[in-house]
Amino acid sequence: MLRQVLHRGLGTSFSRLGHFVASHPVFFASAPVLISILLGASFSRYQVEESVEHLLAPTHSLAKIERNLVDSLFPVNRSKHRLYSDLQTPGRYGRVIITSFRKANMLDQFQRITQDHRPITHLKDGREVYNGHQLGGVTVHSKDRVKSAEAIQLTYYLQAINSLNDMVAEKWESIFCDTVELFQKSNRKVKMYPFTSSSLKEDFQKTSRVSQRYLITSLVLVVTLAILCCSMQDCVRSKPWLGLLGLLTVTLATLTAAGIINLTGGKYNSTFLGIPFIMLGHGLYGTFEMLSSWRKTREDQHVKERTAAVFADSMLSFSLTTAMYLVTFGIGASPFTNIEAARIFCCNSCIAIFFNYLYVLSFYGSSLVFTGYIENNYQHSIFCRKVPKPEVLQEKPAWYRFLLTAKFSEDTADAEETNTYESHLLVWFLKRYYCDWITNTYVKPFVVLFYLVYISFALMGYLQVSEGSDLSNIVATATRTIEYTTAQQKYFSNYSPVIGFYIYESIEYWNTSVQEDVLEYTKGFVRISWFESYLNYLRKLNISTGLPKKNFTDMLRNSFLKTPQFAHFSEDIIFSKKYNNEVDVVASRMFLVAKTMETKREELYDLLETLRKLSLTSKVKFIVFNPSFVYMDRYASSVGAPLQNSCISALFLLFFSAFLVADSLINVWLTLTVASVEFGVIGFMTLWKVELDCISVLCLIYGINYTIDNCAPLLSTFVLGKEFTRTKWVKNALEVHGVAILQSYLCYIVGLIPLAAVPSNLTRTLFRCLFLIALVTFFHCFAILPVILTFLPPSKKKRKEKKNPENREEIECVEMVDMDSTRVVDQITTV
Repeated sequence: MLRQVLHRGLGTSFSRLGHFVASHPVFFASAPVLISILLGASFSRYQVEESVEHLLAPTHSLAKIERNLVDSLFPVNRSKHRLYSDLQTPGRYGRVIITSFRKANMLDQFQRITQDHRPITHLKDGREVYNGHQLGGVTVHSKDRVKSAEAIQLTYYLQAINSLNDMVAEKWESIFCDTVELFQKSNRKVKMYPFTSSSLKEDFQKTSRVSQRYLITSLVLVVTLAILCCSMQDCVRSKPWLGLLGLLTVTLATLTAAGIINLTGGKYNSTFLGIPFIMLGHGLYGTFEMLSSWRKTREDQHVKERTAAVFADSMLSFSLTTAMYLVTFGIGASPFTNIEAARIFCCNSCIAIFFNYLYVLSFYGSSLVFTGYIENNYQHSIFCRKVPKPEVLQEKPAWYRFLLTAKFSEDTADAEETNTYESHLLVWFLKRYYCDWITNTYVKPFVVLFYLVYISFALMGYLQVSEGSDLSNIVATATRTIEYTTAQQKYFSNYSPVIGFYIYESIEYWNTSVQEDVLEYTKGFVRISWFESYLNYLRKLNISTGLPKKNFTDMLRNSFLKTPQFAHFSEDIIFSKKYNNEVDVVASRMFLVAKTMETKREELYDLLETLRKLSLTSKVKFIVFNPSFVYMDRYASSVGAPLQNSCISALFLLFFSAFLVADSLINVWLTLTVASVEFGVIGFMTLWKVELDCISVLCLIYGINYTIDNCAPLLSTFVLGKEFTRTKWVKNALEVHGVAILQSYLCYIVGLIPLAAVPSNLTRTLFRCLFLIALVTFFHCFAILPVILTFLPPSKKKRKEKKNPENREEIECVEMVDMDSTRVVDQITTV
């Protein structure tokens, strides 16, 4: 009872709001435009987010804490850049992979060095340097020699100790890439893949530039189809301007949100390309639903009354779905979200959706009022010219009569007055053909079978879901990042990145058992280590490694000062003098390289977790670090958290709204439908080679709301229907809401199609996820739900005609005669 009271109360409130908007249409039409212009003008001076790490790396992670500890222990000396001293921070650098077109041996030019099977390079001065991870496609000649290498990777570290150095280094990186590409054009024997510290940032933002003309094409297609979807042969009742104004409403809301984000210090990044498509799906459906409600109003009513009826009929559902958007994306915009790109995206989406709701109520509502007056005055829906009566049109040419075809109320019988909009193509198609076909007894088994196949393939994909921490998935294609990453995966996938192993306490290096513990922890790795090299040096000199503390540290210090073999390890040990001039080793580091398989990313993540667990239980206090760990650390939980939180918030809101809707069974069906859609989208996107990354998770959050947007009105109409049969109410729900769903779906798909042609991995992921969401939701709205609801709860009581004589219909005929002696029979029916 309380639900019905609340439902009626909200309906009455929206009815009064509609009447108020219809009474002041000029104000409500002009205010949103002025606000959008004022706020959107600031977006002309927008700023671009430069830091990819800030956007895509987890905000709170252990790897960042470990990096700070490493920086405090071993501050990088940018003036030396000896060997691996920069591996704790990416800094500024230029890197190039060199290969041969004929797969020739790239070591032919370096005959003066020899390499063993690890491959350790033996330099002329006697030093040993590990460069196995710099050689790709290695072929072993014998057990201790490298025969050939198909690729060589060269790295050049740059100084960036102040802003001037950083600016010069950035310029050097640009010239470096240009020089390498210029050399490539003049030398066809080798293939070179340049890469710098700025390449990822540039290629990430390049998506916005290459997407511009495709987005313009998408806009033109959506505008065209929106106008066509609102048009019909009747030139008075056709509403082409409302299709255009509906899209303008969405555009104004998006522009307002962009202006607010810019004024509050927000910066633009390429992930924002998905926001217009989120707005398109939600905003257009709301406007089409209002237009569908307008078709159900009586034409003899005043425009204000018709507008009030539209608001009462459509705004309650639209308000609830908007609230769902705000809650789910609001949770994503909260501090609980650990990926900054996802948090900013959700924040911008919330602002845009909020203003879209206000603009639909005001701007689009007033637009409906203006077109309503045009319709009531029998003016042409496009040219706003008075449509002549049929007898006048008979004297005009055929093309003129075709453009000004309209039905006049005096030409339409009372019984046919409510069917004047059936000339609309989609209304006619659903009512005359599709509704009867989908509820046919012989069609239902095939739909159920098709649904079982859908669930089977979705399950197959769901079991293969993989996490996408590869940063090349968010950049434009045909870029340096993609080419370099492809070459690196091809030639260097057998080795992990160089991992820093940092001991941050003063341990008993002279103790043999401690030495064995350190070597045991790094067992299975190729060690680039002063520690192992020095122990081997002592053994060659026949000196015991178990020396007393003072002898060990003295010999160690003297060796690093005087022995060239260990000079390049001078940055890997921190000595400390005590009050009695005794020298102690307070911290040290070594670098490790692991052998990996093709599943390098997953193995590296497992390796990171294994080493961290070992550091908690080991006798020696150590940490491990590599700059790539900043992106990998807690990535799976950080990416999945917004989706999990949004799902929980959506369930909570559905439970809470059960007290607002007229029947709680609506929310039960809605929850099951959302679960079915999300399960299918995740499964099929995996089969379509889309990984679970930041972009796909944001799309899945949108999928929750898109499903509720389209399915809630259908389920509400069906559940609240009384008497008749389930099949009758399924048909009625499709007739009432199917046109709006179909119109928004067609516009949405047409808008997505150009996105598939954008040469970018980011937009590829965006297109595939959004396309699957739209397709699977459409499949549920027009196939699964109409079939399943015909034989599952809620039950309907079929009305039985009573043949009791007391309930017979009595018809009283009154004959009326006008001046022309024309007989008119008015039938008055009483029960």
